[in-house]
Amino acid sequence: MPFYERGAVRIHYEEKGTGFPILVIPGGGLNSTLGFLTGSAPFNPMVELSNEYRVISMDLRNATGGESTGPLEIDRPWDSYTDDHIGLMDHLGIDKFMVIGYCIGGPFIWNLLKRAGNRVVAAVAAQPSGFRPELPDQFHSNNMKGWGPQLVGRRPDITMEQIDAFLTKMYRANPDFVFTVSRNFVRNCQTPVLVLPDDVPPHPLAVAMEVVALAPNSEVSTYPWKEPPEMIPVVVRQVRSFLRAHRVAAGL
Repeated sequence: MPFYERGAVRIHYEEKGTGFPILVIPGGGLNSTLGFLTGSAPFNPMVELSNEYRVISMDLRNATGGESTGPLEIDRPWDSYTDDHIGLMDHLGIDKFMVIGYCIGGPFIWNLLKRAGNRVVAAVAAQPSGFRPELPDQFHSNNMKGWGPQLVGRRPDITMEQIDAFLTKMYRANPDFVFTVSRNFVRNCQTPVLVLPDDVPPHPLAVAMEVVALAPNSEVSTYPWKEPPEMIPVVVRQVRSFLRAHRVAAGL
């Protein structure tokens, strides 16, 4: 089980396959771990894509059930996680890469594109999370119950007051759209993005489709694509074609 360490941050990651690198961000919100890929993901890129790519994934910092740890950076929650994503790629000696993100991976993808857009060749946002006006506090509330207490139980240096401040900065400071970037950023982003929409409370279809409408080099899968299950291999083929086309277009 390899680890990447930077100061007080220790990130558990795994990789499989060879070829052009793909960073996979598991779903599960702030409890995003490698276990999502084998237990909850509609398809596992570590299995489906490792015959053609070097597929890399990791436990999110401080996720319950994961092995990645680090400080709770209250003033910069999204960027602290993006530091870990970029830092892992640097640790592995990777410059250009593609990214697939489930759920919370949607906002993380946009933050990666904001922070290191020249390094991301193409991105796939699967079941992306976003702001739902009729449930404005769902992410703060859910994490105060399903993530914060478990972290405090493991980490006596962290209090629930700090958890509240962290989640407030993360989900209440910019309660709109994809949380990490503006609509204007998406409108001007030239990176190819494939969206695989969903429509459950944390994954609003309206936000996914607004991203498709705004991003100039966007593509979208059929919807629904997880039901019936026979549709999933069809979408995996679309993901393969999308990644291959943009890797070749970039001369990589």
